[in-house]
Amino acid sequence: MTDERVGEALWQMLMRVPPGGGVVFRHHATPAAERRRIFARVRRIARARGLMLLVAGAPLPGADGRHGRVRGAVSWPAHDRAEALAARRKGARLLMLSPVFPTRSHPGAAAAGAARLARIGRDTGLPMIALGGMTARRFRRVRGLGFAGWAAIDAWGG
Repeated sequence: MTDERVGEALWQMLMRVPPGGGVVFRHHATPAAERRRIFARVRRIARARGLMLLVAGAPLPGADGRHGRVRGAVSWPAHDRAEALAARRKGARLLMLSPVFPTRSHPGAAAAGAARLARIGRDTGLPMIALGGMTARRFRRVRGLGFAGWAAIDAWGG
């Protein structure tokens, strides 16, 4: 997941995403022209590294698909059962469940917990991605609940 707050560290973070992984380009608060410029650079890196590239928010040319609560999105964010079931109805292929753990992206927000989110997600039949305070170590702890993968912002910065 990209985020404006990582600044120039984004470029090194992209190099840490493992092969077979992907990038959700967000940069919601970035002015449109600058957002397109950053996306083009992210797209070049993603293509060179064989990473899937999804875009959240306004569509951008060259993405592999969309992330968000829109019909046909590749990945769909969900925090509760209703949002998770909507993902299946609207044709999403991946379900991003959050927040598993407390996260800097949403300071003060309560974590839903891995077990609760896994129960919600299993009802959809979609592959589940754990999001919110995730690290590789935390993913190893929750993988057995049925999560197919994990997503993060801060975990790639260190």
